[in-house]
Amino acid sequence: MKPWQGLVPELDEQLYNAAGFGQTSGIGRKPALVVIDTQYRTVGEFPKPRLEALCEYPTSCGELGWGAIPQIVKLLECFRDLGLPVIYAYVAPKGRRDGGRFSDKLPAITGIPLKGYEFIQEVAPREGDILIPKNHPSAFFGTPLASYLVDLGVDTVFLAGCTTSGCIRATVVDAFSFNYRVVVPQDAVFDRSTISHAISLFDIAAKYGDVLPTQEAIAKLSPQLAGHQNH
Repeated sequence: MKPWQGLVPELDEQLYNAAGFGQTSGIGRKPALVVIDTQYRTVGEFPKPRLEALCEYPTSCGELGWGAIPQIVKLLECFRDLGLPVIYAYVAPKGRRDGGRFSDKLPAITGIPLKGYEFIQEVAPREGDILIPKNHPSAFFGTPLASYLVDLGVDTVFLAGCTTSGCIRATVVDAFSFNYRVVVPQDAVFDRSTISHAISLFDIAAKYGDVLPTQEAIAKLSPQLAGHQNH
């Protein structure tokens, strides 16, 4: 089931389908996994309902974030087992102007304690992973991410983390603009808003990348690489 089923008006889906949007981009020869903002500030230190979670961190997605963690674990295991690049784009504490203009929209972001910037233990980086601090929604903007991808020979970007309507979507659009194939495992990304999550995935699937469940993405990933390695 697609996350946007029952939310996108039927006529809208008919229009996109009639125009031919939503074709499959597929997976190239060298994928990389980019994990975005998997820090306690985005899920809280323990699973809680979203409104309760806001009392701990104003940027928390609560139980919706924790619900995606097992899928991110599976992706990390797969990429590491296959010896493929794993890159973490994350928010580093910057003091009073933490978040740049975002602190104008959400002033409480400036008071997040340092614990919130730690990586969630279950999906924390390991030796050999690449860490890239970022100041803006897109993991590409003002960072060396594109340079790393070129150096590694990457042609496909898998994305996991949050938020679907914010940093994930912004990074998807930039990856697409750099001519990378894009894959978004729909249950390995999350958002504080269920409607924003669903509609963002609909838009991504129509225009910028492939959106599918994590298990399907992993199933497509391994044979694809095995086939290339045999040539």
